[in-house]
Amino acid sequence: MTADLARGRLPLRPDLVGLEPYGAPQLDVPHLLNVNENPYAPSPEVVADIAAAVADAAAGLNRYPDRDFEALRADLAAYLHVESGVALATEQVWAANGSNEIMLHVLQAFGGPGRTVLSFAPTYSMYPEYARDTFTGWVAGRREADFGLDADVARTAIAEHAPSVVLLASPNNPTGTALPAETVLAVLDAAAAVPGGCVVVVDEAYGEFRRAGTPSALELLADHPHLAVSRTMSKAFGLAGARVGYLAAAPALVDALRVVRLPYHLSAVTQAVARAALRHAPALMAQVGSLRDERDALVVWLRERGLTVAESDANFVLFGLFDDRHAIWQGLLDRGVLIREVGPDGWLRVSVGTPQDMVAFQDALSEVAGL
Repeated sequence: MTADLARGRLPLRPDLVGLEPYGAPQLDVPHLLNVNENPYAPSPEVVADIAAAVADAAAGLNRYPDRDFEALRADLAAYLHVESGVALATEQVWAANGSNEIMLHVLQAFGGPGRTVLSFAPTYSMYPEYARDTFTGWVAGRREADFGLDADVARTAIAEHAPSVVLLASPNNPTGTALPAETVLAVLDAAAAVPGGCVVVVDEAYGEFRRAGTPSALELLADHPHLAVSRTMSKAFGLAGARVGYLAAAPALVDALRVVRLPYHLSAVTQAVARAALRHAPALMAQVGSLRDERDALVVWLRERGLTVAESDANFVLFGLFDDRHAIWQGLLDRGVLIREVGPDGWLRVSVGTPQDMVAFQDALSEVAGL
């Protein structure tokens, strides 16, 4: 790419020269367990409802969509009330094309030149790219050996760097680790003392998969106007192909995101698909329960074979440790099982799939690793 740019004399930003686009491998193998997708396709009933909703939307595609998609925001608020027990007004909810665009909106509004975003690694690999794309400084503190976050470490980092945004993934990707409410509260208190203000975003992309007793940061919204909680319909709802992410926050924070969004950024088709899927939330959440059970059984199976496994509240499991993790990854791929070579050295991540996927993974890993 660099040579082509040189020949064409394209004025690429210097900080982008030599970089490759983000992306996990997309390979055609029988068992795709590398990008934390929901393995269950929408049911025929959901497909029919989506198709009818899209057909209705198609009749008006000569017109721009509802710019503020208030009906969808109301539906999302109603869903969160049922899922987390937190009542939200429509003006407290925002949506975009995946939680990636949600995060970009946040940094467009609250980041920028001369400002800093702080997170704690290992964490989602896109976070520094959001910072880069918005010319925001990136600082990564460290998580503990068990991938938790020490409240004192977080307070010290916030006081030292005075970030305008703190990103906390909970459950964390790639580790699956959820943060206790006390830790989030410590971060919120420290952020409230930052001169000029600091927004704390708790990224709950995998929030629906959390174990019983693990709280959602949504419960803290009422008392913390500088808190935002991000969710997605890609995982629990099985709508990765629809690209719908959303966020809950105080109305003033949401209004700031409305300033930086592109006009009509959420298409009429996307809005129709999301609203149709939300009508089937109870059935889709039943699948989440079965995936939780598969995850917990997988953790037990891996530990019984002497492997180290991070505690997971997500729909994936981080496990290890391997002297040559790439050899394990390749051996699984050779047997038709694609997982992810990500996270700290020696670790691998596997998404939770169907029971058939899990049997294939276990058989392949047993053979490759000699378990």
